[in-house]
Amino acid sequence: MPTNSQRPLALVTGASKGIGYELARVFAERGHDLVIAAEDGGIVEAKQAFEALGATVTSVQVDLTRSEGVEELVRRVRGVGRPLDCAALNAGVGVGGPFHETELRKNLEVVDLNCRSVVHLAHYVVRDMVARGEGRILITSSIASTMPGPFEAVYAASKAFDQSFAQALRNELKDTGVTVTSLMPGPTETDFFRRAGLEDTKVGAGKKDDAGLVAKQGYDALMAGEDHVVAGSLKNKVQAAAAKVIPEKVKAAIHRSKAEPGSADK
Repeated sequence: MPTNSQRPLALVTGASKGIGYELARVFAERGHDLVIAAEDGGIVEAKQAFEALGATVTSVQVDLTRSEGVEELVRRVRGVGRPLDCAALNAGVGVGGPFHETELRKNLEVVDLNCRSVVHLAHYVVRDMVARGEGRILITSSIASTMPGPFEAVYAASKAFDQSFAQALRNELKDTGVTVTSLMPGPTETDFFRRAGLEDTKVGAGKKDDAGLVAKQGYDALMAGEDHVVAGSLKNKVQAAAAKVIPEKVKAAIHRSKAEPGSADK
């Protein structure tokens, strides 16, 4: 990647598909060069698509559930030779089903990707941005962060972690020139529900928001320096507002009705 480009540079993780792909696309369309990362080979096709939009793109196929993967991504970002103007820490995964029946390995991968890798990568990103006195960070949380998540117990907890982490960082960094924004989508048309084993649930079978719309709203909130954005439909915004006053046990019961295996047929 050339080091003399005047275009701002953005990092997007989980960029081979879904919200991450759409975020990277918006960055490219709005004049950013990119470093994109994902664990699968689709990141190569994504690189080609974003280059066709005029961006200079570095793609990194890497497993961010492993510390070595995060360190490799950091090395590749720094190897570009340009500072990061924006970082979208978006990579995430879920596991659906009764907790005691799901694989421990898969649940720990949720924690490693959704929580541990975010902290690990943010450590480097924040330190470098603070040293420069400018930068923008987007952390993908979820509407699931606002409630206990029966049958998605680890995923919902991981997103509550991301939400709290993002807002705490934002407060810490308020006088540094670095902003942190949390992106809170609701059910979105991505590969998430298939990978999480939630296709036979009411939420998995129900209507979902367009990933492109969610990404655009996330990008706009990031560039405006907002603290968070509940993206997607009006229903998501109503749900997020209601979650502030509804008791936890009631929210858990509501989530159960949507995420319980077989609930798609009820």
